[in-house]
Amino acid sequence: MWNILKLMVQGTNASEPAPQEAGAEELERRRIGAELLGILGRALAIRQLDAGSCNGCELEIHALSNPYYNIEGLGIQFVASPRHADLLLVTGPVTHNMETALLRTYAAMPEPRLVVALGDCPKNGGIFGASYACRGGIARLLPVDVWVPGCPPPPLDILRGILAAVGRLKSAHTSP
Repeated sequence: MWNILKLMVQGTNASEPAPQEAGAEELERRRIGAELLGILGRALAIRQLDAGSCNGCELEIHALSNPYYNIEGLGIQFVASPRHADLLLVTGPVTHNMETALLRTYAAMPEPRLVVALGDCPKNGGIFGASYACRGGIARLLPVDVWVPGCPPPPLDILRGILAAVGRLKSAHTSP
């Protein structure tokens, strides 16, 4: 802190310069956004459902909305109603209390429905497993299109998982 104060008193710039060139992650983010819009031709609406997680995955999802990832600029938006959603993004193991909400949310989505399971918990229950409070993974309740591994997965992996799910939608429409 003293070094920063010293720089301020001397009248020099105490902050670091802004990056000049787009890094590899920025180029990947732009490629994913262009590919998503190319497949759908419109914005992608996502309904995120926390089925009982520790909120680690939610923090990474929130990071997608910051200026660095800027998913709104990529044509991806989160919606409050499953009736407006193209994709269901599920985090956490399915708790007994959230099982009905998960099934109702999925049933309320229009066809074609895409489901992305985010993190290790939706796959097998993660550290919570199948216990008196948890049903375990969501595969026994819903068809999952894409699994995004990690505890929690980084934001760029989440974007890749969303793109993979939308790509499956495209391949389903183009196959005879």
